[in-house]
Amino acid sequence: MTVTTSSSPTAVTATERPASDYIEWGPLILGALGATAMSVVLLTFGAALGLSVVSPYPFAGISARGLAVLTGTYTALALVASFAAGGYLAGRLRTPWASADAVESHFRDGAHGFGVWALGVLLGAALAVSGAGAILKTAVYTSGAVAAAGTAGAASSPAAGAALDRLSTTPTDYAVDRLLAGAPAGAAGAVPAPGAPRSDLAAPIARAFAANLNNPQLDARDRANLVQLVVQRTGMAQADAEKRVDDAFTELKAAEQKARDAAEHARKAALIAAFLAAATLAIGCAAACAGAEVGARHRDQRTLVVLFGSRRFW
Repeated sequence: MTVTTSSSPTAVTATERPASDYIEWGPLILGALGATAMSVVLLTFGAALGLSVVSPYPFAGISARGLAVLTGTYTALALVASFAAGGYLAGRLRTPWASADAVESHFRDGAHGFGVWALGVLLGAALAVSGAGAILKTAVYTSGAVAAAGTAGAASSPAAGAALDRLSTTPTDYAVDRLLAGAPAGAAGAVPAPGAPRSDLAAPIARAFAANLNNPQLDARDRANLVQLVVQRTGMAQADAEKRVDDAFTELKAAEQKARDAAEHARKAALIAAFLAAATLAIGCAAACAGAEVGARHRDQRTLVVLFGSRRFW
């Protein structure tokens, strides 16, 4: 891109606008729409680039951390460039005022750039909300299709339907499964005694585990009850039952701590992303104001901007 200043002595004619009409909404709206459209195009292009460098296969493509850094950097640059271009449009298209001095004209040009930024942020937020709604609708539709397929499979196979009903991935349910599992093969004297079905035992066991999760170890009475239940359920020896109860509780606490660590990691990532988004928007505001001032200076100097060898607007 090259910038040249016209040698023509003709200057831009300043006009006197009404005192109550400080904002020219035409250039401002055009600049905001242009900034929003350019950001959508650039972000879509960036998404295509991102998809080209990632891979579902292990040891292929860019890492998750590298992708996050690349995505954040590109998004920030795209937004700042879009706001700068939108501010330039508003500043160049705004009509100068005859009664305004250089300081006041400078402020009013920058104010139009600020208006482009503010309106562009609102438009971007509206697009983000509508995009999130579309994604949510797609997710609901996909989940419904998967559920329908699962229901059809369960109807054709009662055993599969029963397995789906019993499917659970929570750490507590997994600990209950470990506790109520049969005795290991070859265990001496392992003769299970008839007792209550699993559905009646799962809830009391889960409550006992949940009540002791914040404790370093199981309460003595809860531990004794669980050990007795394992002995009756599996026919295992007392020592083996005690070891199974202790192991199940230890694994449950480890899984719970892992979930807490994952939640803390997600919280920190969201916190950093929020700060970076706010910083990017603040820099975008400065870029829009600076772009408006540059556009106003080119307007007053009748500067010709040549982009890709063309003297036209595009």
